[in-house]
Amino acid sequence: MDIHIDFEGGRGRRDEIYRQIRAAILDGRILAGEALPPTREFARRLLVSRNTVSAAYDRLTAEGFLIGKVGAGTFVQAGFARGSDEDRPPAPEVASLCPAPVWDTVPNPPRGFAPAPDFDFRSGVPDVRRFPFDTWRRLTSNQLRETKSGGMTYGDPRGHAGLRAAIARHIGVSRDVRAEAGDILVTNGAQQAVDLVARVLLCPGDVVAVEDPGYPPPRFLFDTLGAKTIGVPVDDEGIVVDLIPSGCRLVYVTPSHQFPLGMAMSLNRRLELLTWAERNDAAIIEDDYDTEFRYAGRPLEPLYSLDTSHRVVYVGSFSKVLSPALRLGFLVAPPSLRDALVKAKFVTDWQSPNPAQAALAEFIDSGGFAGHIRKMRREYETRQQLILKILRRDFADVLTPIASSAGLHLSALSECDARPYARAARNAGISLYALEFFAAGKPARSGLVFGYGAIPATQIGPGLHRLRAVMEKIDKGVPRERTGFDDGRHPRGPAVASRG
Repeated sequence: MDIHIDFEGGRGRRDEIYRQIRAAILDGRILAGEALPPTREFARRLLVSRNTVSAAYDRLTAEGFLIGKVGAGTFVQAGFARGSDEDRPPAPEVASLCPAPVWDTVPNPPRGFAPAPDFDFRSGVPDVRRFPFDTWRRLTSNQLRETKSGGMTYGDPRGHAGLRAAIARHIGVSRDVRAEAGDILVTNGAQQAVDLVARVLLCPGDVVAVEDPGYPPPRFLFDTLGAKTIGVPVDDEGIVVDLIPSGCRLVYVTPSHQFPLGMAMSLNRRLELLTWAERNDAAIIEDDYDTEFRYAGRPLEPLYSLDTSHRVVYVGSFSKVLSPALRLGFLVAPPSLRDALVKAKFVTDWQSPNPAQAALAEFIDSGGFAGHIRKMRREYETRQQLILKILRRDFADVLTPIASSAGLHLSALSECDARPYARAARNAGISLYALEFFAAGKPARSGLVFGYGAIPATQIGPGLHRLRAVMEKIDKGVPRERTGFDDGRHPRGPAVASRG
C-alpha cells in the first residue's frame, strides 16, 4: 500500500512517519493485517534515510501497532485498526457546500437488503440463491482471459454488439418486441434507462405523469431533473388516461404488470394511451420489468409493438430474472432518439461493464438464459399460488387479493390503513410493504404487497401465520380509519419503499 506522509508539520521526519502511520491505523485507513511498505522502498519514496523509516517502524512495533514477520514484512497488528468505515467517528460537519434543495425531497436509499428478515416478503427481490453461479463463473472466467483483453478497454456506449443482438432475439420471441440490435442500448439497470430517456426528452418545468400508486424511484428521478411530476390514478384497466394533465411531456407506465397493484393494462387502455400520446405530442416509457414470469393467460402486446407513431421507449432489466447485482438492463428506442440516447449514455458513464455483457450474451445464445427462466417461472408460480391460497383461506376478512398472472409480487387490498400492519410485521421479523408507501400523494388505496421472489416456499406458510397473529393483535387495539377509493388527482408525496 502506498502511504502518503506530509513533512510540512515542522516535526522531525521520523516523528512525522510514526505519527501519521499511527493515526492512519487508529482511524481505519490502514486495516489490521495490511502490510506496510518495506523500509528500503519506503525510504526511497520519501527521500529519507532507511534508518529514519526503521526507527519509526520500531517505535510502532514496540507500542503494539505493528508486528514484524521474518521473511514476510511488517504488518498492522490486530486490535488497533478499526474494522470498517461505519466504525469511524463522524467527521465534523462543514456547511460550506450544500446540495440543491430538491435532494432534500428524496428519501435516503436502503443500504442493501441484508441481513434478511425471518420472513422476506419484500417485492421486487429475486431468489438469488437460485442464481446459476457455476455457469456464470465459467462464462465470466472465459471473458477474463488474456485472449479476450480487448473487452477490458473502453467499449461502445451502445453496449456489447453480441449482447444487443441476443437481447433483440430474446425480446422478439418472448415479448413480441420487434427490434434489431441497432435499436438496443444496454444500460446499468432499468433505472439508468429511465434516466437517459428523461435527460434526452425533458427540460426543467416539463410535466411528467406517473402511475399512482407506482414505482417511486423514477418519480424522484424526474423531480431531481427539474420536472413537475404528477401522479395519475390507476383503475382495473391501468392508468386513467382522461386524468393525465394537459401539457404532459412524458408518461411512465408499467403496463404488463402494474407496480405495485399487479394487474395488466387492458388492450383498450393501451390503445387509448397511444392515441393520447400522439394527439398531445408526448412520449411514453414502458417499463416491462418482470413479465418473463407469466403464469396464465396470453400476454397482451407491448405498447412498443402497438405504437405506430414511434412514441414509446421500451425498458427491460435482468435484475429480476437473474440478479440486481449484475446492473444490466436495456432500452429499445424510436429512431429519432437513438443518437441522443447514445450521447447521454456516453456523458453519463460511457459504457456498462464489457465482461459481464459478453458473458450474458453467451448465456442467452447458449439457451441457458431461457432454461433458467423456465425453471424459475415454475418455482415462482408455486409460491404465488401458495400465498393466494393462504390469503383466501386465512385473511378473507381483512385482505382482498388483486388478480395477477405475472411477476414476483401480488397485492391485497385492505379496508383500513395497512401501514400499522407493515410496521408491526417488521418488528416481528416479517418484511413486506404497505400499499400506501407507493402512493404519489395522499394514498387512495390501502393494502399489503407480498413479494415471493426472496422467500422459499417452505417459509410462506409460517410467515403468513405469524403475520396473521400480528394483524389480529393490531386489530384488537384502537380502531383505525377506513379508507375508500379516490380517483382524484394528487400531487407527489413522499414514498420510501422500492421495487427492489
